[in-house]
Amino acid sequence: MHQKLQNLKNEALAQIISAQSAEELEQIRIQYLGKSGQLNDIARLFKDLSPAEKSSVGLLFNDVKSAISDALSSSKLSSLKSSSPADFDPSLPGVKIALGHLHPITNAIEEISSVFEKIGFSRVRYPEVDWDWYAFESLNFPDNHPARDDWETFFVDTPARPHLGRMLLTPHTSNGQVREMERVKTPPIRMVNIAKCYRRQVDVSHTPMFHQFEGLVVDRGITVANLKGTTDYFVKTFFGPNRKSRLRPYHFQFTEPSFEVDISCGICNGHGCKLCKEGWLELGGAGMVHPNVLKAGKIDPSEYTGFAFGWGVERTYMMKSGTKIDDIRLLYSNDIRFLTQF
Repeated sequence: MHQKLQNLKNEALAQIISAQSAEELEQIRIQYLGKSGQLNDIARLFKDLSPAEKSSVGLLFNDVKSAISDALSSSKLSSLKSSSPADFDPSLPGVKIALGHLHPITNAIEEISSVFEKIGFSRVRYPEVDWDWYAFESLNFPDNHPARDDWETFFVDTPARPHLGRMLLTPHTSNGQVREMERVKTPPIRMVNIAKCYRRQVDVSHTPMFHQFEGLVVDRGITVANLKGTTDYFVKTFFGPNRKSRLRPYHFQFTEPSFEVDISCGICNGHGCKLCKEGWLELGGAGMVHPNVLKAGKIDPSEYTGFAFGWGVERTYMMKSGTKIDDIRLLYSNDIRFLTQF
C-alpha cells in the first residue's frame, strides 16, 4: 500500500508539471482527487487493514493528497490559460529588449585616448598597486610630505622593501613616469597613462577611487610652449573649438616650473557666471618635469627636458559641455535612470 501511494504521488506530480492548459489540469484533478478518482479507490481499501496499518497508511495517504492539491492550486499552474489559437495575436508588436551601453567613464577614457593618439602619444598601463619609490620618492617628494601620510594615502599592510619602500594604492598616475623612463631608456618619450587612483577623500567632487590620465613627453628641446600647445589641442578637441586654456603658476613636487591648467567656462564662454565666477574652471596640474625626476629615471637633465600633466577623467568629463553633472558620486551610484542618459 505504501509503495502504491508513493508511485501515485510521483505520477500525479509529473503530470501536473507537464500540463499545458487549465483544461488538462482539471482532468488531472478528476483523475486523482475526484469521487471516482484513484485516491478514493485506495481509501475504500482501508477497511481491510489492521489498526496499526491504518495509522501509518493514513498518514501517507493524507500527505499524498495534500501534495497533489497544493501542486494543482499553486499560483503558477492555476494561472495557465487555454492555449486556443484565438489567444494569440500575431499582429501585436514584440517586447523590445533593452540594450546596454558603455559606462560614461569608459566612453570618456576611450575618447581621451583617441585625442592623444592623434598627436603621437602611446597609451601605456602601469600598476595601480605600486611602491613608494615610484609614487613618491622618485618624484621628488620629501619624507615629511603630507601626501605620504597614512591619512592621505592608502598604504598596504605588507613589509617594506629596502629600495622601494612601502606598498600602496597609487594616489596618482604619476607613478608611471619613472617606470616609462626605465622602460624606454633613451628618449623620445610620448606616453599617456590612464588608470585608477585612490585617495582618502569623499565629497561632491571627490571619490576614494577615481580615474586619472597622465601625459609625459621627454625629448631634446621640449619647452613650456610644447606643453601649452598640447593642452590647447586637447581642450579644443575634447571640449569644443570655442573653449580656451590657460596656465596658472602653481607648485608640484615633480615639476618645475609648475602650473594649474584652467579652461574657459562652457556655460558663459569665459565671461563669468555663477558656476565659474570669473570665466575659468580648473582642469588639473601640469609642468616641466623636475630634473630630479629625470635623474631618477636615469635620463640626463642637461641633455633632455620634458613636460607632464595629470588630470582626473571624471572631473574632465564633468566639465564637458552638455553633461551637466554636479556631483561626481553620481557616476558610481549605479542608478540606471542616471546612466541611461549617456
